[in-house]
Amino acid sequence: MPIWNPWHGCHKLSPGCANCYVYRRDQSIGKDASVVTKTRDYDLPLRKDRKGNFKLSPEDGVVFACMTSDFFLEDADPWREGCFDIIRQRRDLHFYIITKRIERAVSCFPEDWGSGWDNVTICSTCENQEMADKRLPVLLAAPIRHREVITEPMLGEIDISKYLSTGLIEHVTCGGESGDNARPCSCDWVRELRRQCVRNAVPFTFKQTGAVFIKDGRLYRIERKLQMSQAKKSFYSYVPGMGMAENIKYELPDRSVLFQRLSRSKFRSRFHLSDKDMTYIREKGMSVIAAHAREFIITRLGEENPENDGKQTPMKGHPVFIAQHATACCCRGCLEKWHNIPTGKALNEREIEYMTNVLMDWIVSQLGPPDGQMTMI
Repeated sequence: MPIWNPWHGCHKLSPGCANCYVYRRDQSIGKDASVVTKTRDYDLPLRKDRKGNFKLSPEDGVVFACMTSDFFLEDADPWREGCFDIIRQRRDLHFYIITKRIERAVSCFPEDWGSGWDNVTICSTCENQEMADKRLPVLLAAPIRHREVITEPMLGEIDISKYLSTGLIEHVTCGGESGDNARPCSCDWVRELRRQCVRNAVPFTFKQTGAVFIKDGRLYRIERKLQMSQAKKSFYSYVPGMGMAENIKYELPDRSVLFQRLSRSKFRSRFHLSDKDMTYIREKGMSVIAAHAREFIITRLGEENPENDGKQTPMKGHPVFIAQHATACCCRGCLEKWHNIPTGKALNEREIEYMTNVLMDWIVSQLGPPDGQMTMI
């Protein structure tokens, strides 16, 4: 991963900057990171070896620009045009620019920028909901060929669904904060952002846990050298159609515990079968209803990324639909939140059987069997 830092130093701008790694590193060597200076690597992409070949080649991978500053920093205005000239000359390389100053981008683009250059990706950061709602509309409106988003350090739950639904964001990366004073990152925030990406078929990378990570109510302090490997081992990163979520480890909940949890939910507890529903069930028979339940699970929920996910289960029209809402088997997001079944994977036979049993358990409980016990299918 080649890194090109044409200038060094930056100014803190938003909450994500509080524990900036550049400031930490510079401070450790007695340097002031707020002083912006042009570096000796300014022309790095144009340098050649003794044979006359460029030192940076396409085979080296994407070139990450300004990793110790911000490409659209005001202090760098006198130098940026020269950088764009270098990028223009090296059309064979792909340049990746991460910025917290996306609102300055349009005024900084060169005259021949047009709708964006194909060899440049602009990635806007958004560490919390406020920054997401401030920066992402600007990112989407700007003339950019390739757009990405990074939520690092992730400081809270972030909903970017409406931005992802535009189809203009090509990738989302998230990660916790490193350093001695790192603020915590919750696994729940990571999962929720991942669900949004899966639902919109946008690739997602869980880059690092950060130094303080909360998972299942427990707080973990993770050494710097393990933060990226632990994130990788979670298998939360997602690329549509690659089957990556198949490797996520999870356990299906005990059904009795599940129903206790459901009973404490005001939303789930409001669902009940009507007299018409009960009549339909008795006329058709439980085996037919179970077959319907299985069919709905397979056709509406079974795929890795079901069409219209989140809206695929009607609120009425069949007893199984009511059961799906009552038991949180209505969409893939609810399946993950309530049943631990990860989004982004096709349902297997074990999961389909489990869900069918859950739905039928609830239906039987509504019918009120004579012995007062749930009947498993």
